[in-house]
Order: sequence, then C-alpha cells, then structure tokens
Amino acid sequence: MSWTAPNLPAGRHCFFGSEGGVSEGFYQSLNVNTKSDDSPAHVSANLQIAADRFGLDKSCLNLLNQGVSNTAVYIDSPTQDQIEADGTVTTRPNLILCIRTADCAPVLLADVKHGVIGAAHAGWRGAFQGIIENTVDLMCRHGAETADIAAAVGPCIGQASYEVDAGFYDQFVHRDPAYAAFFAAGREAHFQFDLEAFCIARLKACGLTDIAAAHIDTYAETKKYYSFRRFTHQALIKRLKAFPTELSAIVL
Repeated sequence: MSWTAPNLPAGRHCFFGSEGGVSEGFYQSLNVNTKSDDSPAHVSANLQIAADRFGLDKSCLNLLNQGVSNTAVYIDSPTQDQIEADGTVTTRPNLILCIRTADCAPVLLADVKHGVIGAAHAGWRGAFQGIIENTVDLMCRHGAETADIAAAVGPCIGQASYEVDAGFYDQFVHRDPAYAAFFAAGREAHFQFDLEAFCIARLKACGLTDIAAAHIDTYAETKKYYSFRRFTHQALIKRLKAFPTELSAIVL
C-alpha cells in the first residue's frame, strides 16, 4: 500500500508501504534498509522499483545516513548512505529526496512555485529537537516561501499504538506545557503520544498552512507497513538497525 498526499505534486512524490517489492521472509516485500540483513540484491531491486515510480534510475535516489538528529542538508547531487542527516533539501530536478521509516514520521515538502523540495525524518527525538523547523528553514534559505510550501506527514505510528512512560511525557511538558495536548492518558504512569499531531503542530509553527496527513498507523497495519515497535514486541529484531523500512520520496 502506498499513499500520496492531495496537496503535493501528483506523480512527483510517494509514501511507499511494505508491498510491491521482491524481498522475502522478515523483509517481505519492499524493504529499502541498506543496513539490514536483507539480500543486497533484493534491496537494490526494491530501490529501483521505487525509482521506477518517477521514471528514473535508482542512482537518482538520495539516501541519507539517518539517525535521530535535527540536521538538515542541501544537496545538488544524489548520494547513498554517505551524508549523516535527517532532513534534506534540493532545487535540482530529477534528484529524488528519500526518507526511510518504520514508525517514525516521514515529512515531504514542496514549494512548486519557487522550485524547492524537502524531506525530513521525524521520529520523536528529531521532531522534538527541531528537524522539521530546520528543514523548512533550509528550504527558505534556498528560495522557498513559507506561504507557498505544501507539506505532508506520511504514515507513522498512531497514538493508540504509541505508549510512552512518564519520563517521556515530562520531557515534553517541561519544554512547553502546551505539549500536554499531544498525550492521552494510558495505563498507570503511562501515556499515548500523538506523533503525527506533534509533527503537524511543528509545521504550523513554521508558518505553513497547506498541510496534509495520512492518518495511517504503521503499527496497526500489519500487512501494509513495517513497524519497529511491532517487530520489537514480536521479538523479531535480532540486531540493531537490522529491520525493514519503507521509503518516502519526492522529486522536482
């Protein structure tokens, strides 16, 4: 299953799900995690399947070496797993900006009027530390205008599936008491965090008004999306970072 946002350019972006690829077993089917224990040939084939969506070769895919940072970078030529960052921006056509996730929120952005696109990997740490704001700011430094930026938050773990402890909650409300709005009461000393809503709020704080969201819970959609938390609960992850991820991509 893939999702496309109604406010981003049709045919120039896609939030891919886990279906439609060639990987097998634990990694079935469209796994694009080059750090996983999946067959490199399968991952390569899956990346080409994604690039085919845009009529381009997989060499046009820009794959970040993602972490949990707030670092956003401008690129004018694609690299794969070479740049350590969690946000990326370009003004170059036929350069596919990619984000890989398995519960974290992929955020794709486009200012079609000024020819600037961006992509951000917004796990809770990155979102909390400002990766969305930094990506939008970098877009504006390369000619975008906030009034013209459309943004979409793709499939990510949903609030009903995202239990956190009191320490997590305290970290947010210590920063800003208004952040309590992104938490629902859970079992004793636990809360349910709304990552998607928090990302939307960060986009609005940047001055953006054209915002779409998938409202798709990757944890709950067991047949259509990968989920790090689900795999952890199922005791399927045998090595750090050796889990399947889906791809979100945008191109000018």
